[in-house]
Amino acid sequence: MQGAINRAFIQGAAAVSSALALSSGAVQAADGSRSSVNMDPGVTAVGQSIFDLHMTILWICVVIGIAVFAVMFYSIIYHRKSRGVVPAQFHESTKVEIAWTVVPFLILIAMAVPATSTLLEIYDFDDAEIDVLVTGYQWKWKYEYLTEDGENVTFFSNLKTPQSEIYNSANKNENYLREVDEPLVIPVNTKVRFLVTANDVIHSWWVPELAVKKDAVPGFINETWALATEEGIYRGQCAELCGKDHGFMPIVVEVVSQEEFAEWQGEKQQEAAQVRELMAQTFTMDELMDRGKAVYARACLACHGANGEGGVGNAIAGSPVATGELGQHLNIGINGVAGSAMQAFGGQINDVEMAAVITYQRNAFGNNMGDMVQPIDVFNYKKG
Repeated sequence: MQGAINRAFIQGAAAVSSALALSSGAVQAADGSRSSVNMDPGVTAVGQSIFDLHMTILWICVVIGIAVFAVMFYSIIYHRKSRGVVPAQFHESTKVEIAWTVVPFLILIAMAVPATSTLLEIYDFDDAEIDVLVTGYQWKWKYEYLTEDGENVTFFSNLKTPQSEIYNSANKNENYLREVDEPLVIPVNTKVRFLVTANDVIHSWWVPELAVKKDAVPGFINETWALATEEGIYRGQCAELCGKDHGFMPIVVEVVSQEEFAEWQGEKQQEAAQVRELMAQTFTMDELMDRGKAVYARACLACHGANGEGGVGNAIAGSPVATGELGQHLNIGINGVAGSAMQAFGGQINDVEMAAVITYQRNAFGNNMGDMVQPIDVFNYKKG
């Protein structure tokens, strides 16, 4: 009978494993302190349902464990040979066969009913008020808020932790490797559907307190959703080993009031409109260099060095690319280099930023090529 009960436990655990995985991160105890003992219900109704399911299964397992070990120890102590107990001689018992079939079946039903209800809730994507396309890159996240009028808000979210902390030349702060330059912002008490995919390799978008964990697979779009009931900042990480900087692509979700979200979205749409206006402008060398320096620090410095000396990537100073034919330089910046760490930045930074950073690379670090690239040049190059 013990074997049958153990099988029931294993089957029941498998039935709910996908639900329990959503809340499997570090959690907080009742007094607000961190705990690694139990799950966290988080700040969503789904998270609470998963937590309740977890506790239901846990107590079923506790009862089964107590019953099994009680029978086992009772048998060992009171039916041992040293007491002169003679084992009963029988073979095949219809009653026992029925018992160890019916009892595990009832246990499984007790597990399956709440598990099915919770899983149906997890996969209910209907009636979402906001759709956000989440795309994983090596090693950052791209967020795009999809709107009916086509004026989508799009931005990248990059690791903000300074290199000095990563390389131990400065003390690590409280949110070491868990802070970003642009958090995902969503309104409280609003159902948000996330469409999750990837641009290069498999990633996994995981925010435990929102009860969200979904693989980002190139060529596929997976769905998940969240409805946060409390304002605050919630942190997560990529949960799929996606390359050497896997640990450097955190997720930060900021849940704000409806009014704050509307204001933030309006500001982002204004920024997008300003970029469209900049596309039609012609910039001076100084303007391109200033803007390009900022883009280089954000997108290029980690690989190519603060002074263009190289590192993970090739050196920019004296580079045959930065001092060579301009079209080749644009091609590498926009399309990247296959089979190398050089990513395709054509879809990661806008045409104004691309023009500025190419101009900067060709005139900084002693290259002094005198070339100026305007946004319209990048736009025309992309068109072919």
